[in-house]
Amino acid sequence: MNPFRGSTGLRLLLAPMEGLLDDVLRAALTASGGYDHVVTEFARVSGTLLPERFFRRIAPELRQGSRTEGGTPVHVQLLGSDPACMHDNAARLASLAPAGVDLNFGCPAPTVNRHRGGAALLNEPELLNRIAVAVRAAVPASIPLSAKMRLGIDDAGRTIECAQALSEGGAGTLVVHARTKADGYRPPAHWEWVARIDDAVAVPVVANGEVWSAADWRRCRAVSGVDDVMLGRGAVADPFLAARIRAGRLEQPDAEERAHEWAALLPLIGAFRERVRHKVEAEHAPGRIKQWLHLLARNYPQAQQLFAAIRSLRTLAEVEGALRRHGVPAPAINPPSIA
Repeated sequence: MNPFRGSTGLRLLLAPMEGLLDDVLRAALTASGGYDHVVTEFARVSGTLLPERFFRRIAPELRQGSRTEGGTPVHVQLLGSDPACMHDNAARLASLAPAGVDLNFGCPAPTVNRHRGGAALLNEPELLNRIAVAVRAAVPASIPLSAKMRLGIDDAGRTIECAQALSEGGAGTLVVHARTKADGYRPPAHWEWVARIDDAVAVPVVANGEVWSAADWRRCRAVSGVDDVMLGRGAVADPFLAARIRAGRLEQPDAEERAHEWAALLPLIGAFRERVRHKVEAEHAPGRIKQWLHLLARNYPQAQQLFAAIRSLRTLAEVEGALRRHGVPAPAINPPSIA
């Protein structure tokens, strides 16, 4: 008996991933739904009021009701350290009617942290509170506000303080990437800290980090005590992971099921290729295609073969020729479901 099958309270979120999970890949991964919402790459707030066009560049979905083509709500993420400036930018963003606003206190990138952004603020719970209060005041109550945080900079000594500062400041949901800034993306994720945070705050807590399979989610749930999960690299490597978790199918797919999934992925890869071609310069398009295939290769031998075939290719024309030879079709106007 599967104790998780049919759970109606489970929330599945698609993570923001700078340089990877933009609107193009969001469209592919949410083509058949499955996620409660997705979060954009961050909009960096650093002393100026960003124009509306900047937010629409980060989240083109704002032009279509803040939803992906598959209908998944899109929350827009802000990153910054000045409460007043964050307030003003949040107000401008709110005027564009995002499905939600998220605050980034999780990015570990040195270039971001050097400018007091992301996880670099996790020794300053008082500042986190002021930022949350300022943004909540700027955003109508009808628009959800969430915050994503890590466990700390070098250790988890102030984790609970930071979580309480954000929740008391107005963040209605906390997403916890269960590693410190110093940990980067190295396993393991310390899911036990998600449980401690969940005990310490009065708002819902979502676990994030090292969930690559439905079995990982089961272990995460057992350790953290929370159902809700934000998927990142695991979702990019396995576009069916969210649907599998939601259905309570915790066993790993066998080769036959993976082959069926790959057949369903081919049109999505074709549509992704077409969106990439229209978004970036032709010289950069091969890199984006290789990036996704490299992660898909963790689960699909067909993706391994296709990645090997295009790895050394330089031009988009060469890559597109290889894609056709491996069965990737010309894109449909409306990408098919992957369900």
